Amino acid sequence: MENDLALTRSFKELVQARVASDPAFGEALLREGVDVMLSGDIDTAKSILRDYIKATIGFEKLGEATGTQPKSLMRMFGPRGNPQARNLFSVLGYLQKQAGVTLHVT
Repeated sequence: MENDLALTRSFKELVQARVASDPAFGEALLREGVDVMLSGDIDTAKSILRDYIKATIGFEKLGEATGTQPKSLMRMFGPRGNPQARNLFSVLGYLQKQAGVTLHVT
């Protein structure tokens, strides 16, 4: 079990390092999070978006930008989180703006 935790931690660190060094990878991660959410896999989408947030602006800055407490955002994207549409769209709008991308549903 300890090896599984160490592997998970190093994977998350790898993702964060890759996002920091490769903006295209970060953009793809954001797009994947939204695509997965739209396909109905909310738990996986929250995990992807949580990793993206941690690797880019962090929950503190996101909280300031959206007027939401950072701890509320962490819970919202946590395994048992249940984001309200208003909060979710506020976060996604800000993440798009920060990344310089515009996501569309087709």
